[in-house]
Amino acid sequence: MNCIIIDDDATARLIISQLCEKSEWINVLAEFSSAINAIKYLNSNTVDLVYLDIHMPTFSGFDFIQTLKDPPKIILTTSDKNLALEAFEYKSVIDYLVKPISKERFNKSLEKLKIFSIEEENASLESKKLSDYIYVNVDKRLVKINIPSIYLIEAKGDYINIKTSIKSYLVHSTLKKIEDKLPSNMFFRVHRSFVINFSEIDIEDNTVLVKQDIVPISRSLKSELIRKLNRL
Repeated sequence: MNCIIIDDDATARLIISQLCEKSEWINVLAEFSSAINAIKYLNSNTVDLVYLDIHMPTFSGFDFIQTLKDPPKIILTTSDKNLALEAFEYKSVIDYLVKPISKERFNKSLEKLKIFSIEEENASLESKKLSDYIYVNVDKRLVKINIPSIYLIEAKGDYINIKTSIKSYLVHSTLKKIEDKLPSNMFFRVHRSFVINFSEIDIEDNTVLVKQDIVPISRSLKSELIRKLNRL
């Protein structure tokens, strides 16, 4: 896990850096005596973790957190015991270390960080699983459809026909509504009446063969579709 250390006290930075070096899990990329300089660094670099002092001249640790749109994980380091409640109001704050920081307390913080990282990864995987599905209303019943199994969607008046590798579903909706919910790296609207999954297609002239279906493709969209394909 890559980290940076922000503290206006050189001795405090040295202690945290040495503690990180003893852990094979933490890699210190840079140290800063100023939170503003650290922000400049983060504008062009990505880190997983920040060891952040709260009390610094002109720009505090809390100012630093509020400035970042999407802050990394943060472990606060401070001599002030009275700011813990305020600190944990920030979702990015993982732990609150009071100086002087002992080796034992630092290692406990690492264990907490590991647990948090595992939970975060599991939540991300679960979210990804959920994003692989779409629910559609078919005959007053919500049907769960695996998105990668969809190979073609055709507009039919006030309905759309969703074709999957298992079966087809006639749904009261528009191509626009379902197109907005599908990943653009997998689906493409080749015609005003057709959206295709371009993972399994053949192109010939102004038509696309999607499994057993022959679909027309607009001339203006053909070149864009070809750019999306993984061509030799």
